[in-house]
Amino acid sequence: MTTKADVEEFKQRRYSAMARVLIPALEERQYEVFFCRDGKEAADLVLDLIPGSSSVSWGGSVTLEEIGVLDRLKAGDYQVIDRSVGRTPEERTELMRRGLTADWFLTSFNSVSLDGTIYNIDGHGNRVSAIAFGPRQVIAVVGMNKVTKSREEALQRAQDIAAQLNAARFNRDETLFTENDVTEDLPVKGRICNITQELTFCGTPKRIKIILVAEELGF
Repeated sequence: MTTKADVEEFKQRRYSAMARVLIPALEERQYEVFFCRDGKEAADLVLDLIPGSSSVSWGGSVTLEEIGVLDRLKAGDYQVIDRSVGRTPEERTELMRRGLTADWFLTSFNSVSLDGTIYNIDGHGNRVSAIAFGPRQVIAVVGMNKVTKSREEALQRAQDIAAQLNAARFNRDETLFTENDVTEDLPVKGRICNITQELTFCGTPKRIKIILVAEELGF
């Protein structure tokens, strides 16, 4: 009888095989890449990478919440810039702006193709802005469930899965899937798909560090 533990082992083996293809593709594009077996190992690695007293911020990420790294950062010796403590929309926006100049910025990605192309979709744009430029270093923790075979599939995943689930997370029911449309196509107030980012190369070598995790994490 196949147990749940067996299924997890099968997934780990498959994800490890995928990583052997993906890691060289990402490294060729000048990213620094790590591979972890689970979320705890990934969280430990994040804390090992970030020197004490550094300023740290992050974009909205279910993955980062799942692995518990945000709570550990808040309890550690870091200058944390956390938009969630803002008491008004204006304060939260100002904290997001401050996050663009942090020493370290944490995030996840919506999808990654096996050739190393990365896609992200944002509502406000603070996350994609920080990934592209601003913070000195970026760490992206990415579950291997977000890896697709092609660029086309990666973009479709970002639109049809990640954006949809984020719309549900923020109770944006008016932007959810309908008979004829997906989130990207609905021009309504409160939509999630306002900015689509394609990353094809890390212009500053190793500025963006990608931690691939052999687990299903995030959206």
